[in-house]
Amino acid sequence: MISLADAYHVVSATVPLYVTMILAYVSVKWWKIFTPDQCLGINKFVAKFSIPLLSFQIISSNNIYKMSLKLVYADFVQKLLAFLVLIAITKISGRGGLKWIITGLSLTTLPNTLILGIPLIKAMYKGEAVVLLAQVIFLQSMIWYNLLLFLYELDAVKTSPPVASAPPSQGSGEAEIAREAQAKGEEDEEHRTKSKMKVLAILVTVGKKLIRNPNTYATLMGFIWSSIQFRWGLHMPEVVSQSIEILSNGGLGMAMFSLGLFMASQSSIIACGARMAMVAIGLKVVVGPALMALASLVIGLRDTLFKVAVVQAALPQGIVPFVFAKEYDVHPAILSTAILFGMLIALPVEMAFYFLLAI
Repeated sequence: MISLADAYHVVSATVPLYVTMILAYVSVKWWKIFTPDQCLGINKFVAKFSIPLLSFQIISSNNIYKMSLKLVYADFVQKLLAFLVLIAITKISGRGGLKWIITGLSLTTLPNTLILGIPLIKAMYKGEAVVLLAQVIFLQSMIWYNLLLFLYELDAVKTSPPVASAPPSQGSGEAEIAREAQAKGEEDEEHRTKSKMKVLAILVTVGKKLIRNPNTYATLMGFIWSSIQFRWGLHMPEVVSQSIEILSNGGLGMAMFSLGLFMASQSSIIACGARMAMVAIGLKVVVGPALMALASLVIGLRDTLFKVAVVQAALPQGIVPFVFAKEYDVHPAILSTAILFGMLIALPVEMAFYFLLAI
């Protein structure tokens, strides 16, 4: 059973996030300290500087040689199921587009595991569960945030308009029909060739942008150092580790500050509207955990491993995806609303899952 002391630790982890967000909100809304351009600059600093350093710290401190493969597989399957479900929803609803799929993936599969998850999971399932949650956090920073960046860059690349087909000639006779058939075949082949070249050009452009993204280097360097550190027992020089820790510790705080700045620039705290807010919360606390439960059953997770996987999936929306959404201007209002209300209902939602899984 969760004690009052455990509940206090959860609250003490949540309140500083709100303090940071409120300070940013009043700095713009009432005190007029920051201009819109300065707010954009702060978010860019978080996206290009704070988050990469935080990713490096998370990835490099995780022992990749002792990860639970079943948990890794379940995490992969959940993301795949979410991707397929979101594609189906966008097709059925007619509200298609990569932007909605990206936003849906963020809401459904990328919870706030680092700040809220650790004290909650520790209170519910004790020390061993924290180790498992750390592996989920590693997967987020190592794989899913980079995949999210890839999708954002892919969405940002503009493609040229399709080449219009030439109108068919008005001639008659077998010779004319044969010429038309030959011309159409050549046109189709040319169109396929151009499509392949266009896809290749898009991927090259996206690749170049990702190569210039600091998060790519932070991920790679973190993985390399983790491989070295836990293989041969080496340790990073104190001056280097302390420098990284000081800068990375402010990553999530700055992300919440950026969230508060964004909320202050909107006409309403529920920036995306009440209906979309309910959809976002539904994706977060219902669809996400349901898909994780299904994936966990398919992979064969049992006991504490199964419970940790489902409970962490029900955590509120992660803050890092909002920073990326704001940087690329892809539905940041939806994610900001999901974070705000997700943290408000975090404790009762997590307790509901805790007791449900204990039955």
